[in-house]
Amino acid sequence: MKLFRGKLSTGRRTRSVLRAFGAVSVVAALAVPVTAATATAAPAAAIPPGLSCHTGKHAVDEYTGYALCRNNGSQSQTFWVHLVCGWAPDVDGNRVTLRPGESGQSTAHCGKLGTGIGEIHVRP
Repeated sequence: MKLFRGKLSTGRRTRSVLRAFGAVSVVAALAVPVTAATATAAPAAAIPPGLSCHTGKHAVDEYTGYALCRNNGSQSQTFWVHLVCGWAPDVDGNRVTLRPGESGQSTAHCGKLGTGIGEIHVRP
């Protein structure tokens, strides 16, 4: 049985084209995840008009988040805190209704199986 022992038809020009194509492919593959990550980032939620709010994590338990708000408007407003909890399901806090000039707090707790609080939003 005879085996082929000749040269393959890939010359220097073909090899350099293949190398250039490989380099471009690697660069393109590395650029895609960066673009995809920035394109899917959630926009920051705006605080409802008429409310001034402070949000944060509990000092001792980083799985508990809060929104402390004051109604600066002329009508009653209802709000609640919404926590984005990583691997655990997102959660909403208790609904709080404030008359003009009043302050109140809504709290929520992410499940311990998750990675903790990723984002805190105030919802109207």
